[in-house]
Amino acid sequence: MTATGTFTPRPGAAPLARMIRAQAALETRMLLRNGEQLLLTVVIPTLLLVLFSAVDIIDTGAGSAVDFLAPGVLALAVMSTAFTGQAIATGFERRYGVLKRLAASPLPRWGLMTAKTCAVLVTEVLQIALLTVVALALGWSPQGNPLAVAALLVLGTAAFSGLGLLMAGTLRAEATLAAANLVFLLLLVGGGVIVPLTKFPEAAQTVLGLLPISALSDGLRAVLQHGAALPWGDLGVLAVWAVLGLGAAARFFRWE
Repeated sequence: MTATGTFTPRPGAAPLARMIRAQAALETRMLLRNGEQLLLTVVIPTLLLVLFSAVDIIDTGAGSAVDFLAPGVLALAVMSTAFTGQAIATGFERRYGVLKRLAASPLPRWGLMTAKTCAVLVTEVLQIALLTVVALALGWSPQGNPLAVAALLVLGTAAFSGLGLLMAGTLRAEATLAAANLVFLLLLVGGGVIVPLTKFPEAAQTVLGLLPISALSDGLRAVLQHGAALPWGDLGVLAVWAVLGLGAAARFFRWE
């Protein structure tokens, strides 16, 4: 303020870190306020975990059903947020011109993507905390190294985020909505989340095992159910999907 009592303008953008934090907080609030997103990311995985743990519908092999199901449902939660939810939300933001306007703001485009990724990670932490509490209440006995679990979840998030942004940035919003939900359902059935991959024909097992949801669910199961150290094969599959997905999204994403 000057001596005469008037305000002196201070034009210029806020620090980059502050802009990213503010956008990430906004993106997180939007995710948590969206009823359809909550149904997809929280309610459905929780119901699947409770239903298939309590009712003997599918043969999950030796041991407790919840010990097999919990890692797969954690993988499903990551996919529902990082891929399905993010693809649909970003696709409609692109359709309505939101991304075009945000791209013209002082926040750089990579900063916007970083903020979206932070929002996804915050949502996943809440999902995983809720699902862990529910699984423990159902008798889950997790094993393994938490750092290995964290590595799998981070790589899985990167892989699904890249694929979700690629879909949202190249397809029309309506096509993204249909395709993302269809992929969610197909991977739920054929990704080793609820139904073990050993129940599929041998020829199909090889192909299905290369899917990111299969690598994430099998890797989490190897650590949390069997106490494995680091499932390098599954980590490698997720790393390849992450590089391909994020690289393709960066190359082909259209903001308008």
